Amino acid sequence: MKILTFTGRTPSEALKKAKMDVNYSQMLHIDTKEIQKKSLGREPIYEIIMGIESDSAAHATYQKTKSSQKDERPLTQKSADVLYDISYAARQISKIADVKEPLHEHQESRSQMLFEPKELKEIKSEIVKLGDKVKVIQNMFWDEKAPNLESHIPSEFAEIYRLASQSGMNRDHLDAIMRMTLEHMPFRMRESSATVKRYFQTVLRKMVPIRLESTPSIGNKKVIMLVGPTGVGKTTSVAKLAARYSYLMQKKYKVGLVVLDTYRIGAVEQLMQYARMMKLGIETVVDPIDFASALDSLRYCDYILIDTMGSSPYDRTKIEKIYECLDGNDVKYNINVVLVMPSSIKYEDLKATYDNFSTLKVDTLMFTKLDETRGFGNIFSLAYETKKPISYFSVGQEVPEDLVCASSDFLVECLLNGFNRSKA
Repeated sequence: MKILTFTGRTPSEALKKAKMDVNYSQMLHIDTKEIQKKSLGREPIYEIIMGIESDSAAHATYQKTKSSQKDERPLTQKSADVLYDISYAARQISKIADVKEPLHEHQESRSQMLFEPKELKEIKSEIVKLGDKVKVIQNMFWDEKAPNLESHIPSEFAEIYRLASQSGMNRDHLDAIMRMTLEHMPFRMRESSATVKRYFQTVLRKMVPIRLESTPSIGNKKVIMLVGPTGVGKTTSVAKLAARYSYLMQKKYKVGLVVLDTYRIGAVEQLMQYARMMKLGIETVVDPIDFASALDSLRYCDYILIDTMGSSPYDRTKIEKIYECLDGNDVKYNINVVLVMPSSIKYEDLKATYDNFSTLKVDTLMFTKLDETRGFGNIFSLAYETKKPISYFSVGQEVPEDLVCASSDFLVECLLNGFNRSKA
């Protein structure tokens, strides 16, 4: 079957052109669209999409008519029309593929006469393939360099490579994952860009280490220390975790807070205000020697959350002070160290931050400010490189609503399709 298009200033004018070129009784009316709206100094343009059997007499007449016509338009106008047709086709093909029934009853009866279910299925399959080819043409103009791989990347992979590259993912990581995908992906799945994307998403999900949330066992407590650079949202994250453990879980656990951030008076006051609102115990530590006694004061709690002073990743003095607190614990409590970092900085800065805080024996990663960035490949690359699991995402400033338990599905969705608060 051939797909023909006719344009005019009105639907009737476009239909008249179709009747002049082809026997209308042998055509199937697929769709009518307004492709250019009327505006000042510009006429509207309507397009009619018709289908015709390739071996019909009407098709032969149409080919003969078109071959006898000469295109007298300027070359620039022809080029513009070609580019417009490609762009418009990309928008319309998916809609055509989803057409389950014609717009009018007489069209439905004509469709039933001309096509059997098997033929209609074959037509839709060809339209889907045509849509993929148009997408490939568009992706040929991407401004990223092709990956330096031993094997050539099929054109169907261009879109997924561009999305991952623009997300901020490390180039070496992306090339390694693409190489693995090409090696293991079944050849039959490469025919469609949609199946390529789904397969790539599955591969990425399996590569994201995640630490699932767990609750304290009977007779034990969970001690969680949040560390990280200045201004990443550690204090707000402590408040979110405290509210979650105290009110949002199936069991309302007893939560206590410890503050090591005596450098910022505002941070101490903010956390004390949260403690009063939620009726939580809170202890302030000035010297590392007082850290162990502060933990003992909260031994009745199920959870003990520790807020630390913010520090530049290159300020060894402050990081060593946190280490002294951990070292003075004498292994009485098992402290889970969570490195909190913003998602809005590039991968190289995330990696430098991790390297400088790694002396604190980081257990898991937590990323904040997901609502302030459009690229999430940097998060994936850090977790992939360090093999450290992600425990939580902070997606805003609201306490406690904007805290999300980490999942590989959520991160990969953000990476390839952007952040969507409704899916958080």
